Amino acid sequence: MNAFLLMTGTGALALLSSHESAEDPVLLRKLAAKGIDKFIGYQVPIDIARQRYGTHFDAVVQDLGETDDLRVLDFNGDRAFKRFHFTELGPPVNHEGGHEVEHEAMAA
Repeated sequence: MNAFLLMTGTGALALLSSHESAEDPVLLRKLAAKGIDKFIGYQVPIDIARQRYGTHFDAVVQDLGETDDLRVLDFNGDRAFKRFHFTELGPPVNHEGGHEVEHEAMAA
C-alpha cells in the first residue's frame, strides 16, 4: 500500500492506493474518472501517513479491498496539506491529462 498527497485545482487530497506510483496508468484513469486529470503528486511514507491519521488511517485501510485500489484518506485540502512537511514528501510528479489532446487541437 502507498500513500499520496495530490495538489489539484480544488485543493490537496491524501490518498491510499495499492498502485506503486501516482503515474500508474490504471490509477491515472481512476483519478480522471473522478474529475482529477491535472495534479502535482507526492508519495508519502506510509508510516508517516499512518502516524498522522491514526485510527482514521486504520479504518480507511480496512475498506481498501483487493479490487478497490484507491481510497481517499483526506479530502479536506487544508488539513491534508498541513499534515505533511515538504521534507517528508517524495519527488513531485506533474500530471496533466488531456494535455496531448489540447496541443493537437491547437495545431489543427
